[in-house]
Formats: sequence, structure tokens, C-alpha cells
Amino acid sequence: MGGFSIWHWIIIGLIVVLLFGKGKISDLMGDVAKGIKSFKKGMAEDDEAKADPAKPVEPMRTIDHQAAATVEKKAEDVRKAV
Repeated sequence: MGGFSIWHWIIIGLIVVLLFGKGKISDLMGDVAKGIKSFKKGMAEDDEAKADPAKPVEPMRTIDHQAAATVEKKAEDVRKAV
């Protein structure tokens, strides 16, 4: 009762072949192989993209903080006008 004998595996194999058919199993294995090749190709493309030197990034441009001074100046002009 410890494990399966060779006869168990033969019967299970025959049932699988009867259910799925000989052609479906080979098609399935071909699809698995295509998937693995596609995965490896994708991984290789990622490695090539990382190997390319990155373009230098332009420094971030900031807005001068003179807008607050302009608002204060206009507020003073309005107070003077009143």
C-alpha cells in the first residue's frame, strides 16, 4: 500500500491516451514548447533593453516663485488705491 506499481501507471497512461487522444497530447506538448521559446525570447529582449545606455534626462525645470511676490504687490496697490 506504499506506492503505485508499474501496472497502475500503464493503466493511467492508457486512460489518458484514450481521453485526450494521441494527437492532442503531441499538440499540447508543441504548444508548451512554443510558450517556453516565447518566454525565453521575451526575457532576452528585456536583457537587451537594460543593456542599452539610457538617454540623459533633462534637468527638471522649475517655476520661479515670484508669483507670490506679484500677488503681494498687487494687494499693496489695491490698499493704496482704497
